[in-house]
Amino acid sequence: MTKRLFAVAAILLLSLAGCGGPPVNRDLSRQLTTVPSVDLNRYAGVWYEVARFENSFEKGCVGVTATYGRNPDGTISVTNRCRMKTLDGEENVAEGVARVVDTTTNAKLAVSFFWPFEGDYWVIGLAEDYGWALVGEPSGRYLWILSRSAQLSPELKADLVARLEAMGYNTKAIYWTPQATTP
Repeated sequence: MTKRLFAVAAILLLSLAGCGGPPVNRDLSRQLTTVPSVDLNRYAGVWYEVARFENSFEKGCVGVTATYGRNPDGTISVTNRCRMKTLDGEENVAEGVARVVDTTTNAKLAVSFFWPFEGDYWVIGLAEDYGWALVGEPSGRYLWILSRSAQLSPELKADLVARLEAMGYNTKAIYWTPQATTP
């Protein structure tokens, strides 16, 4: 039951981004842009959530990962996992599907954990080697820093924060997600 509630809450909150919810933590007078292109095959796999804007559907979540895979119909499978309160706490799993909204760039997706509700998922920063990604959405309420490794170097962390500040994000609102070291 907890898993279903996690999934339902996640998509409901994302779909209602313009109707209340978490505070806006981005200067909305600045247009949010995506990366020029995303190779979805390279993007597939496991990502560690290094940081996020706090939100109610991830309340108490640590050790968060997102796993993306390509489906035969062109959609993307999404499996989000988190541990509750501690890195050895109860695991919550939410499974969903994403569809590409902008087929020119593949950088704008719509994610659904509970049909018919969808939330925006925009890739707004991406390492050339696909080692890290910045994910946001137009309302400025949601933001994630993802990495292929559980920990970032202090230099990379500072660089990503500077990139987000340049995009108009309030980086003081970032929650750094506790993660175990990469296996």
